[in-house]
Amino acid sequence: MTRRRPEAARPLPDGRPRPEETAPGDGPPPRGTLFVVATPIGNLGDVTLRALEVLAAVPLVAAEDTRMTRRLLARHAVPARLVSYHARNAAARGPELLAHLRGGADLALVTDAGTPLVSDPGAELVAAWAGEGGSVVPLPGPSAVLAALVAAAVAGPRWSFEGFLPRAGRERRARLERLAADPRTAVLFEAPGRLAATLADLAAACGPDRPAAVCRELTKLHEEVRRGSLGELSAAVADGALAARGEIVVVVGDAATGRPGAVDGGPADDAALARARGEVERLATTGIARGEAARRVAAATGIPRRRLYGAGPGD
Repeated sequence: MTRRRPEAARPLPDGRPRPEETAPGDGPPPRGTLFVVATPIGNLGDVTLRALEVLAAVPLVAAEDTRMTRRLLARHAVPARLVSYHARNAAARGPELLAHLRGGADLALVTDAGTPLVSDPGAELVAAWAGEGGSVVPLPGPSAVLAALVAAAVAGPRWSFEGFLPRAGRERRARLERLAADPRTAVLFEAPGRLAATLADLAAACGPDRPAAVCRELTKLHEEVRRGSLGELSAAVADGALAARGEIVVVVGDAATGRPGAVDGGPADDAALARARGEVERLATTGIARGEAARRVAAATGIPRRRLYGAGPGD
């Protein structure tokens, strides 16, 4: 019997070759590729061209909330077949999606906003398919973590992502203690109803003078980034000056002892303090209120705001 010539390898939806493709009869049939697709965190225009191409090409998209994903796809006129996949149905839906991939069909995984697995569903599915030797392809894109780090203006070169803090009890206290002991910048997600309590706990654990920023509704119409010390931000939420609404990211700046602008009393620290006070004066001459100028410099340098009002080094 004459053997058929192998067909050309079927490329991945984004145009790259499919390395695991085999010729008919030479082995097991090809398996699908799991695409982990980042989607906009607010502004629907932030989706990447590659993401749209993959979402249009795959036969199935697993979405945390199909209504949210349909809105994105409709905005960009992308037809797609959707199925829900979220924390509450993962145990039942996961095996179905794995069977889909084993059958040779590709699958795209998306969440409501941002990158799947970053405090969002999908970790079990990705781990299971990778554990079987399946192909997992990430499509990078919008990220609330990186957007907040850039906008906060208090982040150092080293940082950690903490996700959501435990709600209460020993586990929450232990996490706060670790944050207080870690000199790096920390990025946290928080729900509006728990923002006041979290800022108060962070101020108590890390110190009220530690610089921080609350980033709300990033990339959306009512985007807001409020910078200050943990104590100031906690008070602002408590008295209603800072709205606790929408999607929230909290950035806790480097610990003062680890920041270039930290002041401990040595000659170099005195020079840093003098420069910081000079910056307060410069901002004040531009029309910015002195208190606001001191707040900005404190957030940028880690120097407690009260020290920026002094007359000279060491006071």
